[in-house]
Amino acid sequence: MDTQRPHNNNSTVSIPTPIHQLLAHTIKGLTMDAIEKANSGHPGMPMGMADTAAILWLDYLRHDPTDCDWPDRDRFVLSAGHGSMLLYSLLHLTGYSQVTLSELKQFRSLHSLTAGHPESHLIDGVETTTGPLGQGFANAVGMAIAERFLAEKYNRPGYPVIDHTTWAIAGDGCMMEGISSEAASLAGHLRLDKLIVIYDDNGISIDGSTKITFTEDVGRRFEAYGWRVLETDGHDSTQIKSTFDLAKQRDGRPTLIRCKTHIGHGAPNKQDTAKAHGSPLGSAEVTAVKSAMGWATEPFFVPPALMDAMETFRAQWAAERFRWQTMFTEYESVHTELAAELKQVWSGNLPPSLETFLPSFAPGESLATRKSSGTVIQALAKHLPNLIGGSADLEESTNTRIHPDGHMTADSFTVRNIHFGVREHAMGAICNGLALHGGPIPFCATFLQFSDYMRPAIRLAALMQQRVIYVFTHDSIFLGEDGPTHQPVEHLSALRVIPNLSVIRPADANETAAAWNAALTRIEGPTALALTRQNVPTLETTAKLAPEGVRRGAYVIWSDPTGTIPQILLLASGSEVHVAIEAAKLLVSAGKRVRVISFPSWDRFDAQPSDYRKTVLDPAVCVRVVVEAGRRQGWEKYAGPFGAYVTVEQFGLSAPASDLANEFGFNPQQIAEIASAAWSAFETNAPAWIRSVHNALTSAN
Repeated sequence: MDTQRPHNNNSTVSIPTPIHQLLAHTIKGLTMDAIEKANSGHPGMPMGMADTAAILWLDYLRHDPTDCDWPDRDRFVLSAGHGSMLLYSLLHLTGYSQVTLSELKQFRSLHSLTAGHPESHLIDGVETTTGPLGQGFANAVGMAIAERFLAEKYNRPGYPVIDHTTWAIAGDGCMMEGISSEAASLAGHLRLDKLIVIYDDNGISIDGSTKITFTEDVGRRFEAYGWRVLETDGHDSTQIKSTFDLAKQRDGRPTLIRCKTHIGHGAPNKQDTAKAHGSPLGSAEVTAVKSAMGWATEPFFVPPALMDAMETFRAQWAAERFRWQTMFTEYESVHTELAAELKQVWSGNLPPSLETFLPSFAPGESLATRKSSGTVIQALAKHLPNLIGGSADLEESTNTRIHPDGHMTADSFTVRNIHFGVREHAMGAICNGLALHGGPIPFCATFLQFSDYMRPAIRLAALMQQRVIYVFTHDSIFLGEDGPTHQPVEHLSALRVIPNLSVIRPADANETAAAWNAALTRIEGPTALALTRQNVPTLETTAKLAPEGVRRGAYVIWSDPTGTIPQILLLASGSEVHVAIEAAKLLVSAGKRVRVISFPSWDRFDAQPSDYRKTVLDPAVCVRVVVEAGRRQGWEKYAGPFGAYVTVEQFGLSAPASDLANEFGFNPQQIAEIASAAWSAFETNAPAWIRSVHNALTSAN
C-alpha cells in the first residue's frame, strides 16, 4: 500500500509504506544525489545493497547512535569501501549526529567528514577505514577474534558482557584480493562463528563482468576454508530475513552469505553494467530511477515518515544498550576485580609507571635485540593482560611468544599468542581489527624484509591512528647467509616515509626496552621496531640514557674525553652504534674530537623542540658521518651538505655477518677512514668563510 505525499514541484509522489523499503529507497536517492553533486563516486554498490543493508541495520545490527562507543555493540565493516554512500546514508538516517544532511551534500568535498571512502578517525559509526579491497574483510576477522578473546576472558555465568556479532559487506573485488583468502583461512581455522560476511555478488567490476577474470566457485572455496555458506536474493526481503535468521544461529563456523544483487539496482540503462560502478549515473538516469521508484525529484529528499519511524527504532536500540548497561552494573558488583580489569583494558590506558616493569640490562652483555625484545615482552605481559599478538610462522625467530600462555585455538581464546601462519598480508590487517575493536593491544612479528607484504595494513593503521606494534627482526644485511632475498636494504627508508608511523631501531637491549615503552605509550598511531638477528653489546651508558634518549628519538651516547665541541659527529642507529663508538675511539686517538649520536627514531627526533635538536646535532659541527646498514635516503637532512655515509646502496650478499661487515665497510677502521676523509675534504673544499666559522666555533677551549 502506498501513501501520497505532496512534493515541492506540486506533483504527487508514491511513497512505499514498508519501512525497510522506504529506507532502501532513501538510501538510493541520497546516494545518487550526493554522487551527482560531487560529480564523483560509486553509485552501483549502494543501490544494489540498499535492500539488504536496510534490513540488516533496522532488524539485526545491535547498535546505538547515541553511544557510538558502546563496548558490546555489533561491529559493521564496509569492506567494499567504494560504496561509502551506503554507509553514510545509513549513519545519517539512523541517527548518528555527525553525519548531517549538510555533510552528505559535501560528499567528497575538501575537509568533509564524508570522504570518498569511509575513514574511521573522522566519523563515529565508521568502524574502520576501508578502500583498499580486502583490508576491511581482514579487519572484520580481527574484530571477531577480539570479541572471542574478551568474551572468554571476562564473561561469567549470567553475565555475557561481551557478546556481539561482527558483520561485514564485501564485494567481488574483496573476494579476488589475496588478503581475504588469508584472513578467511584463519577465520575458518579458528571457527569464528560470530563473524558474518555478506558477499555482494553482483558479478561486475570496473572492467566489466567478473566472468572475464573471476570464474571460480567462491562458495565452495569458503566451504573449504571451514565456513558455512548461505545464499539469498539481495532484493527479496523475505529471503534476506530468513537468511539472516539462519546466520545468527551459530553452528561453530563463520558465515558467508552469498547475496545476489543487481549493481545500480533500478537504473533502467545502467543496472548490471560497469557504467554503474564508479561514475555518476547522470541526471537523466537519476530522474528515471526516481520516477520508477515513485520518488521525489528534489535532491536529497528524506521522507518525514521515515524519520518518524527512526525515532521508534532509536528508542529500541537505546533500550537494548540500557539493558546491557544494567547487566554490566550488576556484573561490577558481583565480579568487582574482573570488571575493573575489563574497564582498564577497554579504556586503552596503561598501568601507572609502566617503565618500572621494564627489565634493565647490564653493560657488556651481548644480546640480539630480537632476544632482548622477547625478554621485554615477557616482563610487560605480566602487567598487560590485553597484550596480544604473534608472528607469521616465525615465533622462535622473532622471540614473540608470551609465556606461559599457550596458543589461540578454536577451543581456547583466553591465551594471548596467535599463530598467524605464513599470512603477513592478513596478519597486519587482523591486528588493525584487534585494535579497532577496542580492548587488545596487538603486536605482530615477521622479518623486516617481509614488511613489504604488510605495507597496505601498516599504512592504514597509520591513517587510522591505531596503536599497533610491529616487531620486525633480522633488520639488515647482517642476518647473513640467507642472502639478498632476505636481507632488508631499502625497508627502513620505506617505512620511515609513511606518515604517522613511528620507526624505532634500537642499538642494544636497554634501547629495546625503551622502544617498547615508547610504542606502548604512543596511542596516536602504530610503531615499528627494527631488531637485530645478531648479538650486539649492551652499551655502558644506555641503562641511564636510553629511556629519555629513545623517547626523544636521538641523543649523545658517547663523547670524546675533552668534552669540547666536536669536529666530527657520527650518526648511527641499531647494530651500527657500537661500531661507530669504536670508530670514534680510533679517531680520537688520531687527534680528532668526536661525538657519537644514537639515532633510533627519526620521527621522534623531528618532533622535539629545536633547542633539543640543536644540542644533539650541534649546528656548529659541519662534518657528520652517517653509519647505518640501509639506504642513505633521508639521512641527508641530518648529515648536511658536508656529510659522508657508510650505508648500503645495493642488494646484500650471502655470507657470514662478519664478512659482510668488512665487505660493506661496517668495521671501526673503515668508518674511521671515511670520517677522516670527510674531514680532509671539508678542510680542502669548503668555502673559506665556512671553514673559518667552523674552526672558531669548534676550536678547543
